[in-house]
Amino acid sequence: MKYVIIGYGRVGSRTARVLQSEGHEVTIVERDQAKIDRASDAGFTVVTGDGSEESTLEQADIDKAEAIGAVTGDLKTNFTACMIAKEHGCRTILRIDADYPEEIYEKYAADVDDIIYPERLGAAGAKTALLGGDFNVLADLTEQLSIASIDVPADSSVVGKRVVEIDLPGDAHIYAHGRAHESMTIPLPQTTIEAGDSLAVMTSHDGIDEVRSALTADA
Repeated sequence: MKYVIIGYGRVGSRTARVLQSEGHEVTIVERDQAKIDRASDAGFTVVTGDGSEESTLEQADIDKAEAIGAVTGDLKTNFTACMIAKEHGCRTILRIDADYPEEIYEKYAADVDDIIYPERLGAAGAKTALLGGDFNVLADLTEQLSIASIDVPADSSVVGKRVVEIDLPGDAHIYAHGRAHESMTIPLPQTTIEAGDSLAVMTSHDGIDEVRSALTADA
């Protein structure tokens, strides 16, 4: 399958490499020459230009793409790229930073297929969003990482907190969230944890017990 990634920064490069390793065709749209050179050296097809311009996206063969990941650090560029791609029949993934207020998420969420905030999610989640994956199937395990689903008890200290307020040990990240009897999905930062929720977390193999303790500890 073909995917278009707008931006070859930290998130874009990692997401592209994951997709490439799984046999997908990836085209990078980038205007920074140093990043263009890195993407080319990594073996990607690169279109030089502004991802918010339709002519640039057409050069990237957006009509043939399954999805577009607009993952630059600029929200305006990302959203414009998604709106253009939507008109071309693409699945649209919008990067937005975790520190934006709730009304910003609500404003943009209805117009795109998925919103990611890489500060909490990482490239594996961005890749899953591009593929339209179900987070009940927790793939993307590596030799260094483990993923576990943890149920939050009623007396946990994290009940009532927003996802972005939860401070997990080490480099652990909340990967997905689900209410009782619901599929797990990417949580938005304003998602508030309730008793009985399930949280999928990603961390090092030796850190999973500490993370489990943090999420189930009494308030």
